Order: sequence, then structure tokens, then C-alpha cells
Amino acid sequence: MSAELPDPFAQEQVFPTDLPPKYYLDYFNYVLAFVRKRYAHILHEREVVFLDDYESLSEDAQCLFIRFSNRRKSFFRTNALSYSEIEDVAAVLTELLDRDFIETLCQAHETRFAEVIDLFTKPELLAVTRLLAPDIMPSKSIKKPDLVRWLLHEYDFSVLCEVIGEIEPVVKVSFEAEVMLMKFLFFGNRYADMTEFVVRDLGHVRFQSFDEQFLSIQFDTRKDADDTLMVSLMKETFDVIKHDLPPEEIFDWFMNWQVASGTGLSHKALPSFNTFILKVSAWLERKKMLSQALTIYQLTNDAPARERRVRLLYNLGEIDEALALCEEISESPQNADERFFSLDFYEKIKNKKARTVKRTTRALKAAEAIEVPISYRFRVESGALTYYQSQGYNAFFSENEPWRALFGLLFWDIIYDTNVQTIHNPLQRIPSDFFLPDFYFKRSELLKERLAAAHSREIIDELVTQTFTDKYGITNVLVPWYDGALEKVLTLTSLLSPEKIHKIMLEMALNLRENTRGFPDLLVWNDHDYAFIEIKSPTDHLSSRQLHWQHFFAEHGVQSRIVRVNWIKEDITLM
Repeated sequence: MSAELPDPFAQEQVFPTDLPPKYYLDYFNYVLAFVRKRYAHILHEREVVFLDDYESLSEDAQCLFIRFSNRRKSFFRTNALSYSEIEDVAAVLTELLDRDFIETLCQAHETRFAEVIDLFTKPELLAVTRLLAPDIMPSKSIKKPDLVRWLLHEYDFSVLCEVIGEIEPVVKVSFEAEVMLMKFLFFGNRYADMTEFVVRDLGHVRFQSFDEQFLSIQFDTRKDADDTLMVSLMKETFDVIKHDLPPEEIFDWFMNWQVASGTGLSHKALPSFNTFILKVSAWLERKKMLSQALTIYQLTNDAPARERRVRLLYNLGEIDEALALCEEISESPQNADERFFSLDFYEKIKNKKARTVKRTTRALKAAEAIEVPISYRFRVESGALTYYQSQGYNAFFSENEPWRALFGLLFWDIIYDTNVQTIHNPLQRIPSDFFLPDFYFKRSELLKERLAAAHSREIIDELVTQTFTDKYGITNVLVPWYDGALEKVLTLTSLLSPEKIHKIMLEMALNLRENTRGFPDLLVWNDHDYAFIEIKSPTDHLSSRQLHWQHFFAEHGVQSRIVRVNWIKEDITLM
């Protein structure tokens, strides 16, 4: 089943071991130029002024401003600032202050005093109290949070600012909103950051290369950008306040925002908004606020919202509504979880059973069983692998990896096709629609044309082998790079007809988020037979996705089955 492949490392790849002193200046300037060129039509005047003013700074002032802007905090102690690539930090601070790129600590920062306090240790804050009132100093054993509360209770913020300034000047970086927007427009999200440039240039990650003239903009209008950014920031706010506020206040906070802003969101922001809905609803459900969770789940139909609504309606005694929603789900399930849940729960309600045997459980109980030594108790797949090898089969762990790799290699150029307008920056790891229904709808003709061209095993093998060799090491969420990865893919293609491969690839393409998971654990084969096997220990459960692929394989003539493991004690021969 193996193939002789070119060595992807036949020519030595040389990566830099370090970066030039002002590497971050090049990265930041590139981002700003990129955004100015592509998003000039949606920038507000204040953002254009920021770009112009930034460009007029000296190089060292730009560097220190970037140093500040790339940090998560906003306030900085100035005495400790030292960067080897910046010659005169004091002069640069003066320039940034004069040009309003930083500001000194003042009354306007009162609501953010907690951030300022975090810059100082407890002994340093005790020194502040000595300056203010040496006769009424709190005990040295006082905890820092209590010391902070005492200071804020006893003294005006302006007084504290003055005294802190005597210990060491503190400055706040300016233009935070403008810098955040520039990075957001470049990356298209809030989780990617400037370290993407670093990992690229150090050779830790190789990105797919794109001709920048063919990159598309991600946000056509300012509303697209503002709404998507707003939802991202709301998610971050929720992650903070859920630890501090009671669930009732979290519910009110979300609903007030949703009424004010969520009803008129841009279409571009809706996928992110829907995931936010699911996140808040699930949290409220865990807090036993069932009616409130149901209210928010009703704002989206994205899975698993409808399933959760059925369960909540049932628990709240709304049986007819739960039945009607089950029927709606069964008519158009979005994934395997919805499909099997709607059938099982509908049966439970109609038959008024306290316990209904789910279809996944039935399939597992009906499965054949093999006996495996109990020494494999915590390595059930390894034990099954050894069992089949002892029966004369070749075998390896398959699960999702070779299927995902086959998809990624067979459709690589289609996934990253800039003509589809889902590639927006040169450091993008996946298309922006990769986990959305749009992925298939935008590429359906291209995918079908590729499969029509790949009408034989020989052509499929040639395509995936050539792509594996040409793209070796380039990041692709579907494709792993290690010795033997391609051999597993070629084993799949040697055992299945092109027609069966086509069916499976299209099924995956319909929903990459869901249908790239749930494949059977093992592939076993010999000269006469093969099978994909889902292995389950006595305590394992079968998931809906796993059952989906069992049904799909059976429908299309792919040999696959579920196998239960029974533990046996090994014979021990005493010497």
C-alpha cells in the first residue's frame, strides 16, 4: 500500500533563528498600510488622522508606541522602560506625550484605577500610604485588595494620582480603539495577533502563499466591521463578568444589549452572534435558569439551539411545543446530533416513557464483540488493533485523520481559491467561510468538477501525492505532516472505489464543522477484505456522529461496523 515519494526535505530549508531588532515595526507598518489601502472606504476621519499622525512620528517613537500597543495592558510605569533598539527612551516619551500618543495619569482615568494599581506591589502601595498619612498607616499584614479599597475610601483619586506620580510617572497609551480596529480589519477576528508574523518569519508555521492583488476584503461596509467587532467584544466582556455577576444580572445585561443592538446586526456578524447566543444560553442553563436560557436559545436555530429548546420546553411542561419542534428538527436536521435526537426524544414524549433506549445505544448493543486482554483497559483501541493484527489483518488507527487529509489534499487549491473571496490576508490559515454552509455552496461546482476529473484511483493518488509533496509543511487545518500520513491516505484510496470516495468527500464538504469528525477508529484489511471499525469498551458510548457515518457507509457500500470489546484476564504462567 506504500508509494515511493520524493523527499520533501531533499533541499535543506533554512529558517531564521532570530529577528532584526525592529521586526515589530515592519509588521505594524505593514498592517497599517494594508488596512489603509483596502479599507479606506470605511475608515472614519479620526482613523485616517491617526494613520497620518502615526506616519509623521519619528521611527523610535513609532517603535515605543507599538511596544505599548502590542501589550494587553494600557498603563505603563516609565522608569523601567528599556529597549535596546530605542536610543533615548526619555526623549521618545516626550515626543509621544507632545503628540498625544500617550497621556499622563490623570482624573480621566479614575474608572480604570484598578489597572494602575496592578502596576505596583503591596510594599510600593504601603509607601504611598506613608507619604499620605504616616500616622494612620494600615498594618503591613493587610492584603493588597484590602489596601486598595482602603486607599480609595480614604483619598480622592486626584490625590492618589499625584502621590503615585511622585513615586514613578505612569502613562497610558492612546489610540487604543484605532489600533484595535486596524488589527481587526487585517486579521478579521480578535484572536489572531501580531505573533502570526513572528511564527511565520521564525519558520514555526508556513502559510499558504497568496498573490495579494487577489485577496478580497472581509468587510464591505463599516457596519459589517463594527457589528462583527462589537459581538467579539461582547463575548470577551461576558467571559469576564460571568465570574463576578449573578446569573439574573447576566441575563438582563445580554437582553438589554440584544434589544438595543442585536436585532439589526449585519449579516456578516450573524455567525459570531449565533455562537455568542449559544454560549450565554448554555451558561444560564447550567445555572438552572431554564426559562431565561430558553428565551435566549430562541434567538437562533443554529445547532444545538433547537435541541436545547426541546429539552427545556419538556422540562418546563410545554409538551406540545416540544413535540412540534421535534417534528421540525426531524424534517430538516442540521447535523447527526439533531437527526437522532429528534427521533429519540419524539418517541420518548409520544410513548410517555421515562427512559427511552436511544438509537445510538441500540446500535451499540447490537454490535458484535471481541475479547481483548484487560491489560488494554485504558488503551482500548490499541488492544483492538493488536487483536486484528493477531488475526492476520493489517491495521492502523484511522478515525478522522486520513479522511481529513484526503479532503485537504484533494481539494487544496479549491479550499484556498482566492476567486471565492474568502481569503482576506496573507497570514490566513483557513478561509473565512470554512465552517459555514457557504463553504459548500460557493464551491459546489468546483468540488464536483474536481471529483469528475478524479475518476480513477490512479488520478486520485497522483493528485494527493503531488499536493502532499508540493505543500509539505504548509499549515492546513485538515492535513497533518509526518512520516506515514500520506501512506494512510493512499491506503484508503486503494481499498475504496473512486465513486465511494466521491460520496464521502461531498458529504464532508456539506458541513466541515460536523462531518470531519466521527469516523471509525480503525481500518483493518488483508488481501481479500477490509473494514472500518468503531471500537467501544464496555463503558463507552456511541455518538450521533459515529452512528451517522455507520449509516452513511452502509448506504454507499463501504465496509464498516461497530465492535464492542469484552475484557478477559490474561493467562499467567508461573516460571
